[in-house]
Amino acid sequence: MSRQPLFCILALSALTSACASPSLGPPPPAPAPVQNAAFSAADFAWSQRAGTNVVAGQVSHRQGATAYTCAGSSVVLTPETPWSRRRMAALYGSTERAALPSDDVRARTPNAPPGDATPFVKRTTCDDADQFAFAGLADGAWFAITIARPAANGRGANMALMRRVVVRGGKRVPLTL
Repeated sequence: MSRQPLFCILALSALTSACASPSLGPPPPAPAPVQNAAFSAADFAWSQRAGTNVVAGQVSHRQGATAYTCAGSSVVLTPETPWSRRRMAALYGSTERAALPSDDVRARTPNAPPGDATPFVKRTTCDDADQFAFAGLADGAWFAITIARPAANGRGANMALMRRVVVRGGKRVPLTL
C-alpha cells in the first residue's frame, strides 16, 4: 500500500474521531424540577440586596389588529426562586414568557403553590406611554408581570403578560411584554 492512501485513511480516521468526541465538555445540568419547591423566605434573601441593575420595560402586546395598553396598571417584579418558578408554571404554563387572558390566570390560582412573596415583590406603575422601570436591582432572575387591556376600542379580554428577565453587572436591561 502506498503512503498517500494510507495517509488519507489515517487523516479521515482522525477527523472522524475528532467529530465524535465533544470538544466543549458535557452539557450543563438540567434545571432543578419546579414541582417539588415549597415556599421559603430564605430563598428570596438575594433579592433584598442593593444592586445597580435596571429593568426598562414597555408593553407592546397585540392580538391581530388590537393593541394593548398597561397605562395606569401595576407592574410587579417577582424574584425567581424554586417556589416562584413553580408558581409561574402553574399560573402561566411557562417559566419564560406568557400572554394569557387574565381570567384564565386567575382561574389557575387554586393550582398554584401556597405562599406569600409580597414582601419580596417590587412594584411600579405603567405610564401613559406603556413604559415602566425598576432600578436598584440585585443580580439575578426576575419575573415581570402586568395586566394589559385593549387600548382603543376596549374590545377583547384583559391579558396577563409575564416574562422572565435576568439582570447582572450593573446593566440596564430592556424588556418588552
